[in-house]
Amino acid sequence: NLQVNMSIAIMPMSAEYGWNPQTVGLIQSSFFWGYLLTQIAGGIWADKVGGKTVLGFGVIWWSVATALTPVAAKLGLPFLLVVRAFMGIGEGVAMPAMNNILSKWVPVSERSRSLALVYSGMYLGSVTGLAFSPFLIYKFGWPSVFYSFGSLGTVWFATWAAKAYSTPLEDPGISAEEKKLIISETTSGEPVTTIPWGVILSKPPVWALIACHFCHNWGTFILLTWMPTYYNQVLKFNLTESSLFCVLPWLTMAISANVGGWIADTLVSRGTSVTTVRKIMQSIGFLGPAFFLSQLSHIDSPALAVLCMACSQGSDAFSQSGLYSNHQDIGPRYAGVLLGLSNTAGVLAGVFGTAATGYILQHGSWDDVFKLSVTLYLVGTVIWNLFSTGEKIID
Repeated sequence: NLQVNMSIAIMPMSAEYGWNPQTVGLIQSSFFWGYLLTQIAGGIWADKVGGKTVLGFGVIWWSVATALTPVAAKLGLPFLLVVRAFMGIGEGVAMPAMNNILSKWVPVSERSRSLALVYSGMYLGSVTGLAFSPFLIYKFGWPSVFYSFGSLGTVWFATWAAKAYSTPLEDPGISAEEKKLIISETTSGEPVTTIPWGVILSKPPVWALIACHFCHNWGTFILLTWMPTYYNQVLKFNLTESSLFCVLPWLTMAISANVGGWIADTLVSRGTSVTTVRKIMQSIGFLGPAFFLSQLSHIDSPALAVLCMACSQGSDAFSQSGLYSNHQDIGPRYAGVLLGLSNTAGVLAGVFGTAATGYILQHGSWDDVFKLSVTLYLVGTVIWNLFSTGEKIID
């Protein structure tokens, strides 16, 4: 997860270039400027040409931008902001493309587990970045973080191009019988030619997805980009300790996402309505982080603070079986577009939340940062339980 690498490297970078918290917030948020631009476009592109092409393009694009980050930083702040935005453009197509691919390959009874497994890869990527970035920084300097992780994208792309397929129909490695089974339970045989925007935007559950994605990502992106700084400034951990303690919440997310996926799919297979399952899972994904973040202002022990962060992120991961699975429930043919649409709101939360955190820290405290996140989690809980559904509403 290349965004996590920046959350570590930003500390020695800000010391070298003399950036204040507000400037750091601007740099962190600049990634989301580009990320915002390609959410809906990436979803449309993936639904029309297939997720394989779109995801491959995104990985190569953001890998090149990552490798160029040290050069841009040396040239000056404006160049760094542009390169970070370019990196966001590449990453912006990834989630819509992944959602499109899963909608073609995975039936509803396995949807939560498959999505949780895919997101576990993202969480474990964060673990890898947090674990190895301090070593690279101390051994070779902070630019090595961007060169090394940026180069990994080309290795991944070679495997992806040779082994991946957008739909079962394109895969020569599976039998005709298996293709028939998958197609009968998914949307693999129904290519998208036009997007029914009027129908999509007229549905209250779609707007519930959009609003709740915003509420969810506000807290998630703040933790993603600012957690190492919190550990360093508030808990007084050094760079290595900050990175290692940041690993724990991401490991917790990788585990709990799969636990939540198993629970959700088991409930569905036993007859519980998809709507009920999605509401239960997302309520845990909102109320868990709200509770644990609200405890941080009452805790003096660094160990308990780290535990609260881990529990917050662990319960947050149940969202993979809530709102993140819901796009495929309500409109499987347009899963990429729906994800792009709701994640646009999620990205706006990242832009405003990350920048606002820098402003709040310059004029307030971490307690103020966490209170705002908790409020949005509670608002999201109400909206989700009033307006969401697990039924298909868009044909």
